[in-house]
Amino acid sequence: MLRWLFLSGVVIVADLLTKAMASSYLVYAKPVPVMPSFNLTLLHNTGAAFSFLAGQSGWQRWFFIALAIGVSVALVIWISRLKPSERWLAIALSLVLGGAIGNLYDRVVHGYVVDFLHFYYGDYHFPAFNIADVAISIGAFMIAIDVFRESGRDAQEAENEKVLAARSTKEQ
Repeated sequence: MLRWLFLSGVVIVADLLTKAMASSYLVYAKPVPVMPSFNLTLLHNTGAAFSFLAGQSGWQRWFFIALAIGVSVALVIWISRLKPSERWLAIALSLVLGGAIGNLYDRVVHGYVVDFLHFYYGDYHFPAFNIADVAISIGAFMIAIDVFRESGRDAQEAENEKVLAARSTKEQ
C-alpha cells in the first residue's frame, strides 16, 4: 500500500509550489480579489488551524513540529499495514500525510505556515489556509466516512451472523 505515498508527494509539491508563488507575488496581508467572497491574501500562521496558539511565545513552533513528525511516522506505518482492498483509507491517509509534511516544511524552514487562500462573506472572514490544509481536511473527511462505512459493515455482519445462527437453530 506504500504506492499511495505518491499522492502525498503530489500534495507536498503542489503545496510548496503554491506557497512559494504566494510568497513571491503577494504583498503580506494585502488582499488580492479573485472573485466575490474570495481573495488571495498572504499571511503567516505561527499557530495551528485557525491560528490556534498563534499568540504564544514560540514554544508552539516546536510542539507542532514534533506533533507533525509523530503523526507523519504513524501515518506511514498505518498506510504500510493496510490491505490492498483499503484503497479509500490509503488515499485519505496519504492526503493527510502530504498536508502534514507540507506544513511541517514551513514550520521548520520559516517558523510559520504560509497561508493565502482567503474566503469571506460580508464582514465574516474565514481564516486563511493553504493547499496542505485542504488535503488534510479532505483526508480527515474521508477517514470519517470510512469509520461510518466500517461501523455500518460491522453492524450488517453482526445481523447476518444472527440470521445464520437462527437458521442453523431451526434446521436442528
